[in-house]
Amino acid sequence: MTDMTPERLSTWTIRRRMLAEFWFYFRQNRGAVAGLAVFVLLVLTAVFAPLLAPHDPILQYRDALLVPPAWTAEGSAEYLLGTDAVGRDILSRLIFGARYSLFIGIVVVSIALVGGILIGLLAGFFGAWVDAVLMRVMDVILAFPSLLLALVLVAVLGPGLTNAMIAIAIVYQPHFARLTRAAVMAEKNREYVTAAQVAGAGRMRLMFKTILPNCLAPLIVQATLSFSSAVLDSAALGFLGMGAQPPAPEWGTMLAEAREFILRAWWVVTLPGLAILVSVLAINLMGDGLRDALDPKLKRS
Repeated sequence: MTDMTPERLSTWTIRRRMLAEFWFYFRQNRGAVAGLAVFVLLVLTAVFAPLLAPHDPILQYRDALLVPPAWTAEGSAEYLLGTDAVGRDILSRLIFGARYSLFIGIVVVSIALVGGILIGLLAGFFGAWVDAVLMRVMDVILAFPSLLLALVLVAVLGPGLTNAMIAIAIVYQPHFARLTRAAVMAEKNREYVTAAQVAGAGRMRLMFKTILPNCLAPLIVQATLSFSSAVLDSAALGFLGMGAQPPAPEWGTMLAEAREFILRAWWVVTLPGLAILVSVLAINLMGDGLRDALDPKLKRS
């Protein structure tokens, strides 16, 4: 005997059908499925980094400086992807670098998403001077090149991973605010919102309970794409010395430390660059699949 009421069974059935429909449209995009697989692998690598890494990522082996990868003639099986200029294992640093990338993406997107949703809800729901003031502030932020503005903010706040994440989140916030505002303006005059107002729903309930859930689909897609951009921009700030500071095994910082060895030790530069490329590409492909699955206009009948 089950204690689930018919209403709960009906809700569960609807949610299961929605999930099945989502997966049906998502898997039509093979690139998105491949991106999802790579992203899951990246998450597992970050979670189990201490178990997967063969060495301490910041431990220096002074007798193994710039050892090439194991498959080369001068390589060593002890260091599968070689070592850097101070004898740190590249493979271990790449594995722990996945933690930094995921942490940066989650923090940046969370801050930008929450702030952007609040600003967009207020601007779209109240309109008038509230909309004008908030959107002009967002326009000012959008007027600057994103990386340049992030550099200026980090220069003001001070170099470091925390300040870099705050700066990138501020730069990305207008995208979520404008997207939320447009969705709220399209939804607030619909019949279900009017019915909720007639039923006595207050402004907070109308914004967060009635309107916002129907605006989430484009925000999810934007969050996914911003996740990859955050990883890329944080790597750029790290490369310029304004993000994570040595000896942190962050991929952009690894590139910055290795740029003087481009010609004599290709693996020190190439491997962190490939890690950034594959991660960003996988997340972008996954974002394209989410857009196809969540946007009704793109679904095939």
